[in-house]
Amino acid sequence: MKINLSTTTYEENKPVTNDTIAEFTKDNNVEMKVVNIYPEIEYQTFDGFGGAITEAAGYTYSKMSESSQQKLVDAYFGENGNRYNLIRTHIDSCDFSVGQYEAMSNPEDKEFQSFSLARDEEYILPLLKKVTEVSAKPFDLMLSPWSPPSFMKTNEERVKGGKLKPEFRQFWADYICHYIKEYQLKGFPVKMLTIQNEPNARQSWDSCLYTDIEEKEFLRDYLYPTLQKNNLSEIEVLIWDHNKERMYERAAAIIDNQTDNMIAGVAFHWYTGDHFDAIGLVREKFPNKKLIFTEGCVEYSRFNTAGQLQKAQMYAHDMIGNINAGMNAFIDWNIILDRQGGPNHVGNYCDAPIMCDTENDQMMKNLSYTYIGHFSRYIEPGAKRIAATKYTDKLELVAMKNPNNQIVLVLLNRFEEDLPVALRMNGEVSQFSIAANSIVTAILA
Repeated sequence: MKINLSTTTYEENKPVTNDTIAEFTKDNNVEMKVVNIYPEIEYQTFDGFGGAITEAAGYTYSKMSESSQQKLVDAYFGENGNRYNLIRTHIDSCDFSVGQYEAMSNPEDKEFQSFSLARDEEYILPLLKKVTEVSAKPFDLMLSPWSPPSFMKTNEERVKGGKLKPEFRQFWADYICHYIKEYQLKGFPVKMLTIQNEPNARQSWDSCLYTDIEEKEFLRDYLYPTLQKNNLSEIEVLIWDHNKERMYERAAAIIDNQTDNMIAGVAFHWYTGDHFDAIGLVREKFPNKKLIFTEGCVEYSRFNTAGQLQKAQMYAHDMIGNINAGMNAFIDWNIILDRQGGPNHVGNYCDAPIMCDTENDQMMKNLSYTYIGHFSRYIEPGAKRIAATKYTDKLELVAMKNPNNQIVLVLLNRFEEDLPVALRMNGEVSQFSIAANSIVTAILA
């Protein structure tokens, strides 16, 4: 047996990736610097990786040349790219839209005669269509609302929180189902739906507040029955869709004997810190639910001085911690943005793994793109996390077993010193080093 190692370091402001091979030898009772792998001990199944196609991403894509558009889509969805198989997009506008919009604004139109996906057709759907053409594998699509139409809300506007008026709960459920069906008619089957993006945040952009009771009642009494009525029972509904620190409380409050069959899983974001134990608690309490990371980005408002290495390490650290805690899938935020970190109609700019200079038709792959690829290019949908132990907390790692039984390890070293490893499995050992400030994908063959 041997091990193929792909190592990325960051030298002179650019990623350098080297591929090497290490051999296994008989384990002669090695005890020091050991990493143990136990393929026979399996945990959750992993569904894959993806990113968000927002209006901002679609608008940026539209400003690039045809050849650059092809390169962008290949970079994420092509066989030689990061091989994404999941996509999230928004129902009506979000902060990463060119401006506010909604598919319908008439409170009297219960038949949806005035409903239009004109905005989606301008920027989002063309990019989805291109992805369909070049994707290395079929992708699963998730829809998430940031706000109901203004007329349905207590504050009469899409922004600054507000709540869904009780008298519009059925209309909103009908609206969501109509949105899904319109996407399906245009050739984009929707696989997953979150009830509300960040229901605990009153934002200056599109937002809507739900307590746990309100989210539960809307799902139980309106949304789920309406999905059933519209023959959309195959849609997987996820609750919460907000930061990790309160995901256990929200799950415990909503999932009960009445709602259990209505809820496929819990969606979460990363903006308030690691909270890997919160994921673990939900996994322990609700072992049959999917736990899906649905949004994370490096915000300029908080990390404007962070360098490429720090940003990339943020991604890898969170991905490793989340998977080890029980995560089933990872969906990044915007797949591409312009040089400013937008467009964004409220100036809430952030980083993306690929940034585009639309004026000069240039795309820039950030180090975070390469780091994500150390996971997404090798861990296949259907992979299972397997057991591993390590000798030091300076080394972060996750061990996976692909459907073909191939073992994939991702190892992260965020320190200024090389870390030696004696990789031990099934009575054999392979010894190598993880370079300082590097990420390594190891394939056992």
